[in-house]
Amino acid sequence: MKHVIIGNGIAGVCAAEAIRVLDESAELTIIGDETFPPYSRPMISHVLEGSQPHGKLPIRSERFYDELKIKALLGRRATGIDVDRRQVLLPDGAAVDFDTLLIAAGADPRPLVAAGTDLKNIFYMRTQAHAQQQVAALDGARRALVLGGGLVGFKAAYGLLKRGLSVTMLISSGYPLSMQVDPVAGRMILDALMRHGLTVEVGVSVRAFEGNGRVRAAVTDAGTRLPCDLVIIGKGVLPVRDFIPRDRIKVDLGVVVDEFMQTSVPDIYAAGDVAESVDIARGRPWINALWPEAASQGRLAGLNMAGRTVAYPGSLSRNVMRVFDLDVLTLGIANPLDETGYRILQTGGDGQRTYRRLVFRENVLVGAVLINAIEQGGVLRALIENQVPLRLPAEMLMRPGFNFGQLL
Repeated sequence: MKHVIIGNGIAGVCAAEAIRVLDESAELTIIGDETFPPYSRPMISHVLEGSQPHGKLPIRSERFYDELKIKALLGRRATGIDVDRRQVLLPDGAAVDFDTLLIAAGADPRPLVAAGTDLKNIFYMRTQAHAQQQVAALDGARRALVLGGGLVGFKAAYGLLKRGLSVTMLISSGYPLSMQVDPVAGRMILDALMRHGLTVEVGVSVRAFEGNGRVRAAVTDAGTRLPCDLVIIGKGVLPVRDFIPRDRIKVDLGVVVDEFMQTSVPDIYAAGDVAESVDIARGRPWINALWPEAASQGRLAGLNMAGRTVAYPGSLSRNVMRVFDLDVLTLGIANPLDETGYRILQTGGDGQRTYRRLVFRENVLVGAVLINAIEQGGVLRALIENQVPLRLPAEMLMRPGFNFGQLL
């Protein structure tokens, strides 16, 4: 049996380990476009801020491939899949045969469309190589721009601020973390960022960069020129899918999988940031690009590839973060674009230290935003994941000190 995994991240690693638990003798190959052994992507921001060294990034030992008898083809990005011949195609024209295949290629940074992005000291923030380049560029840098108000943008801005740089965040939406929180929570987060020394401009995009080899300024869509000597682009990510034959393997935003992480082609699976599986709160296919979900999906895909039948229950979007003096927790459909069919309750915010927003659909909790007082977040997550119908007046849940555990 020949098992092949495209992707050397947490999903691919967990799949390989699961396969080896059930099958010690099968051929096992991992194809990865980076040359580094498996490492923690969430730790990259800690390297930028200086709280952790590069040496803390690896998540497996240097002997990982040898110990699991894995053939590692690193620094080689898959260019295609021949479904009929059961082969993965590589840039040098080589082909890797497979009996089962896992697509765990992850995601690439969403590219910024602007002139001058080829200037030096303009970075994305996704890989270990990006982190190394950013740290090297800190020497002599004084003014930084961070493009994007999502999780990546915030982490980059925080790291650069800790390094002593003057940091400006440019956010195209109306407030930070707009994909995770509602406007009330967004205003609270925006206030916290500005109180702690960040300059934040909302509703602003960059149309060009200027410099002589190295970036010296950015020009916004309003025509404003902002001096800078370091730029980090954090505009989100897109699943790596350019090598996938869409006429054979079903692809939407990501690679569509069933409850066993199998694609529309038997024996070809997908997991991690490239996989589109069922979102529990939404009840339909969705991509939740979360480290723990990638690990879980990879493990289940590996077990199924090795012959065991294990179903995946679905994923739930969730984030817990500290934004300076604010503890922020988001779950599920926290900010539906169309509020038709939802019932939304909220309390606090706008000048207060705490905020709670609960989103219901047909008497079932499907989303939540908590700022400070987040201790019961685990119970709220269980309510969403188990789709527990509400048996009390919803308004009772907004009372100070209400124990959500009594709803389970």
